[in-house]
Amino acid sequence: MKLLTAALLLLFIAMCLASAEGVKCKCSRKGPKIRFSNVRKLEIKPRYPFCVEEMIIVTLWTRVRGEHQHCLNPKRQNTIRLLKWYRVWKEKGR
Repeated sequence: MKLLTAALLLLFIAMCLASAEGVKCKCSRKGPKIRFSNVRKLEIKPRYPFCVEEMIIVTLWTRVRGEHQHCLNPKRQNTIRLLKWYRVWKEKGR
C-alpha cells in the first residue's frame, strides 16, 4: 500500500512539473528579425530550470497587426544590438 501511494505521489509531482514547464518557458519558437522603431516594450525573463536560455520577449506595434509579442534568440547579434539600443533609449527617458 505504501509503495502504491509513493508511486501515485511521484506521478502527481511529475505531472505538475511537466505542466509548469509550459507555463514558465514561453520561448519554444524564436521570432523574426525586427525593426527597432516598432518596439514598444522589452522584457528579459531569467532562465528557469526548464528553459535552456533566458527569455527575451519583445512587444511590437505596427499599423497592420497592432500589438503582438515575439521571443528573441539571446545569442543572435541583432538581439544583442537591440538590448544595447533599448537601454540607451530608456536612459534618455523616452
